[in-house]
Amino acid sequence: MNRAFLFLLPLAAVATVASAQGFSRTPATRHGSSPNLRDLPASERPYAPPREIPEPKKFLTNHRDGVAPGAPDPVRSGSTSAATALPASNSFDGVGIPSYSVQYAPPDTNGSVGATQYVQWVNVDYAVFDKTTKARTLGPLAGNVIFKNLGGDCATYNDGDAIVQWDKANQRWVLSQFAVSQGASRGYKQCVAVSKTTDATGAFNLYEFSYGTDFNDYPKVGVGTDGNYYVTYNLFKRGRSFNGGMVCALDGAKMRAGAAATQVCYNLGTAYGGLEPADIDGAAPYRKTDELVLNFGTNSLNAWKFHADFAASSFSLTGPTSVPVAAFTKACGGGTCVPQSGTNNQLDSLADRLMFRLAHRQTGTADTYVVNHSVTSNGVAGVRWYQINQSSTGALSILQQGTYQPDSAYRWMGSAAQDKVGNIVIGYSKSSSSMFPDIFYTAHLATDPAGSMPNGEVSLGAPRAGSQNGTLHRWGDYSSMSLDSDDCTMWFTTEYLQASGTWNWSTRIGTIKQANCQ
Repeated sequence: MNRAFLFLLPLAAVATVASAQGFSRTPATRHGSSPNLRDLPASERPYAPPREIPEPKKFLTNHRDGVAPGAPDPVRSGSTSAATALPASNSFDGVGIPSYSVQYAPPDTNGSVGATQYVQWVNVDYAVFDKTTKARTLGPLAGNVIFKNLGGDCATYNDGDAIVQWDKANQRWVLSQFAVSQGASRGYKQCVAVSKTTDATGAFNLYEFSYGTDFNDYPKVGVGTDGNYYVTYNLFKRGRSFNGGMVCALDGAKMRAGAAATQVCYNLGTAYGGLEPADIDGAAPYRKTDELVLNFGTNSLNAWKFHADFAASSFSLTGPTSVPVAAFTKACGGGTCVPQSGTNNQLDSLADRLMFRLAHRQTGTADTYVVNHSVTSNGVAGVRWYQINQSSTGALSILQQGTYQPDSAYRWMGSAAQDKVGNIVIGYSKSSSSMFPDIFYTAHLATDPAGSMPNGEVSLGAPRAGSQNGTLHRWGDYSSMSLDSDDCTMWFTTEYLQASGTWNWSTRIGTIKQANCQ
């Protein structure tokens, strides 16, 4: 496991990231168009060769653990009682065992819900499901097949670390993965496809962006209120030494039109990594706001505001602003310690970074955001979550926060979102030395006391019956909670195992809707 050890730098209250510190504006190295994906013959749908997806590299940022050994988590809450206030999840299997030949790990499970479809991408293959019937209508389709007409590395290499998003305002799909197999000699690339219609089985506009000798690790994608697409990376020089956290704005208007497009990027330097871009939820139209980008520091969240106006060629990044939060310590020290039943093999917490997504919604003249990460709580791993308010003046504050950790089981790899009435729903994995890894969700209802998760937890209904053994510690490396067009129904997806083993993961997709959201 490659770790970059960095000096700890003081937090600035407010600063401007100047061009000398990492600003760049570059065109896409390639752009083109795909055919209708549903018309591809079966021979054009290859699977990737067996392999382990490149491990997300660990890094140390300006974070010191804030809770002394043995000290209690100051915002721990939760209940394991029967979740009478929470409805059962309507769930079904996604891509994975038994109907799929697993040839790589981990699945990096993520997905998003659109007008009529749900798209799930499990690293190097994706599938399209009918939203109503839950029937699979396309795939699993190798990710690089989308980029076949583009040529170059995006067409050749199917490398994963994929994200799929639904652009609600423009009714378009945004699919992205990296092409890094030959990055040391050919340059490291990000591949982005934007659908031409609401149909994820139709045609896409295609783009390839290059980052030269910097490996663009762990990309995360958010849709901005300004119509641009924002991507964050952890950069590693030639795939080795940490070279800074970076955030890029992609010209969404040009990409939806299929025109030549540019990206504007800021490298925040080696003091910051594990960034998450905001991703808007709720019904359009939106007030145009600068994009919020977060990571965590010592007992704080660090926030940047990214202004990107491609039409006016006006760009700026301000920050970091430090937002104090309750003291916390990273689960497992950021590494591997999650136990499972029937094996000594432990799972990776990936607790050195915020988890996908930074869910954004607008309420009147204010903006609110929900995000989570994994912390040590009650001597095990718990899900720390925050609801953040951004006032009309741009000031940031914590509306509420908590750690869901009611017992001795480990809970981690979460994803969170909030519906239109203010319910916050968190999906996550749960495991212990006496239970197989399982999928659960919990919720803070709008009427609950601030910071509490008092309603128990509900299984997503996965027929879990195994632990991951051998020497494979990877789990995740992320999950995904997305919000449907009714502004109430959540769609959560992550991995589980139907039997103990290695290279035999399954995935589950569940819909969750609280009774008070109609």
